[in-house]
Amino acid sequence: MTDRLVIIGAGQAGFALAAKLRALKDTRPITIIGAEDVAPYQRPPLSKKYLLGEMSFDRLLFRDQHWYGDNDVDLRLSTWAEQIKPDSKQVLLQDGSVLDYGTLALATGSTPRRLPAAIGGDLEGVYVARDKRDADLLADEMRPGRRVLIIGGGYIGLEAAAVARHRGLEVTVIEMADRILQRVAAKETADIMRGIHESHDVAIREKTGLKHLVGKDGRVTGAALSDGSVIDIDFVVVGIGVVPNDQLAKEAGLEVANGIVVDEFARTSDPAIFAAGDCAALPWQGGRIRLESVQNAVDQAEAAAAVIAGGSEPYDPKPWFWSDQYDVKLQIAGFNLGYDETLLRPGAREGAHSIWYFREGLLIAVDAINDAKAYVTGKKLLESGINPDRSMLADPSADLKRLLG
Repeated sequence: MTDRLVIIGAGQAGFALAAKLRALKDTRPITIIGAEDVAPYQRPPLSKKYLLGEMSFDRLLFRDQHWYGDNDVDLRLSTWAEQIKPDSKQVLLQDGSVLDYGTLALATGSTPRRLPAAIGGDLEGVYVARDKRDADLLADEMRPGRRVLIIGGGYIGLEAAAVARHRGLEVTVIEMADRILQRVAAKETADIMRGIHESHDVAIREKTGLKHLVGKDGRVTGAALSDGSVIDIDFVVVGIGVVPNDQLAKEAGLEVANGIVVDEFARTSDPAIFAAGDCAALPWQGGRIRLESVQNAVDQAEAAAAVIAGGSEPYDPKPWFWSDQYDVKLQIAGFNLGYDETLLRPGAREGAHSIWYFREGLLIAVDAINDAKAYVTGKKLLESGINPDRSMLADPSADLKRLLG
């Protein structure tokens, strides 16, 4: 028998779990399994400051190599788990080695959706944006004057568009839905963000899908779109969502439903196995959701660490997100699932706005665009359970602080 904790996944959640256990003075041996050849690092700056050349990769590392040895954390890189055997509490790695565990944590994250090969998804010059390798490949492609097609008008696609314009590329964004951000934000937020991108000369084509990519000698050269047009391009960035990496858990017999099903303590259907981050489907207001954010990856992993160390505090998500595009900071507090009403409020300075989401009269989320005061106020209201006075919220001259009582 062993008390070893094995963590499958060396991203934000995997590292946060190990670091929190050590902060809690838990001394059990820890092994982290990571498929990449570099130590755990921050992912959000990859597609922004790192891609722009404004931040070196070493600044993205959570800790230097010495930390792992000093804290009895066995970091195994360039390897991955092939199989979990819950009955014998073992993990089989792709190199044939076997790890015994007392507790197992799955921090396997998610994988970007790719275009089918049948429509050109396997052509050279077609990319997703997820890890360091993706960012390095994109950095080589993003040269002034080149033409990029971005497929998908969600946050990933729009952030890629902002970076590409910053680097002097010609950018076209296509979105198959009626508008950009349709799945994740209100029309008011989408209208503001569309205007910002168009002011930077990004061509946004809504209600427009991809029929197929055009290639020459194995490399993408153009795209045939659903409106009948064909455009010339140099490369493609695909931003059409992600899928949770839950196959390993499913094959091990764990409960899976668009993610690895966990309870409020981050436990899976096997009490010796936990899951956290993008791969986990967690309880939320009587249902089940996945929260694809750095904040959730850290908070849920730290909550799991506390339980593994002997605690009994359930994880109560307090969602927040952010997106940086050009000089615009979009901050989101709450989760707008099922909203039936919105309120647009101008900020105190030019270019500042906030969009407040309600469901059955109750505040559930706020989008703040270059409006830190609205974000902070909205976050405090949500965390304290205070429903704001609607007339005061609608009055742009009213001080938001008064909403807090």
